[in-house]
Amino acid sequence: MVLALMAFIALAGGMSHLQPLGRPAAADAHAPSIVRAAADTGVGGRLVIAAPALAASTSAGASDLPGGGRQVFAGNRFLVAYYGTARSGALGVLGEASPDRIMPRLLRAAAPFARGGRTVVPVFELIVTVAHRSPGPSGTYSSNIRRADVQRYIGAAHRHGALLVLDLQPGRADFLDVARTWRWALKDPWVGLALDPEWRMGPTGVPGRRVGSVSAAEVNRVSAWVDQLTARAGLPEKVFLLHEFRTDMVRHLERIVDRDHLALVQHVDGFGTPAQKLDTFHAVVRPRQFALGFKLFYDEDTPRMRAAQVLRIRPRISYVSFQ
Repeated sequence: MVLALMAFIALAGGMSHLQPLGRPAAADAHAPSIVRAAADTGVGGRLVIAAPALAASTSAGASDLPGGGRQVFAGNRFLVAYYGTARSGALGVLGEASPDRIMPRLLRAAAPFARGGRTVVPVFELIVTVAHRSPGPSGTYSSNIRRADVQRYIGAAHRHGALLVLDLQPGRADFLDVARTWRWALKDPWVGLALDPEWRMGPTGVPGRRVGSVSAAEVNRVSAWVDQLTARAGLPEKVFLLHEFRTDMVRHLERIVDRDHLALVQHVDGFGTPAQKLDTFHAVVRPRQFALGFKLFYDEDTPRMRAAQVLRIRPRISYVSFQ
């Protein structure tokens, strides 16, 4: 399978809003709680949307997830995400407009999945650590976007009743080291984490020249840390997502440990014709270990699968992202 994002990585180095990896985080901030509402789609499901904020800020640990409750996939929830990074459409549709302006497009994309009794929750999947072809100041071949940009998405998520998933492309850095730089954001109850092994290089690897990989042991170290952070802060369950489109991208996948406070998602990223995508999906997925995710590409899929086709896939999909 061709690299899922190879055509975009050369553009990442030109993003002026990126910061050197490992910059110290400032003090934590609590996002406001909001009142949520659900829109009936008329097709046997509902799409979770946000009502205007009516209450002052409260402790992050007291908040439920969008639509209520504390478990990500409880109540037949289905997640639909827009993927990309801030201030640039080069890495995905999410960055083609501000989070507030992209939200109506995301809701239109999500609505067809709200059938069969599903409650569909919108998601911003934001690449916060971006891989590069050059080492950069940190020597890690990756850098972080600005904290202020991540805060914009956190604020928008709470205004609109959306989840936010922070996506990591670490280059030569260790996933756990990178994840720790986003601890301040992960303390928000609606913020989860995604690991993208395609961009996890060894000590001599260069992003974009080959497909990266990660060991199950490294994934387990990250998930244990996020699980502990979530439990200690009394937060609701978090999305913990693992991107994959080849079986060798996660070494010893069967050894990945389930966590009490995380919803583990194996997200299949292959593009192409529907037949090619389904071949990749069935070669990779482990439904007994994970909830399953599926990516739809606006430009690379030929033709792009529609919601009804995705919902017929077995094993069942619980998370769809658009790029």
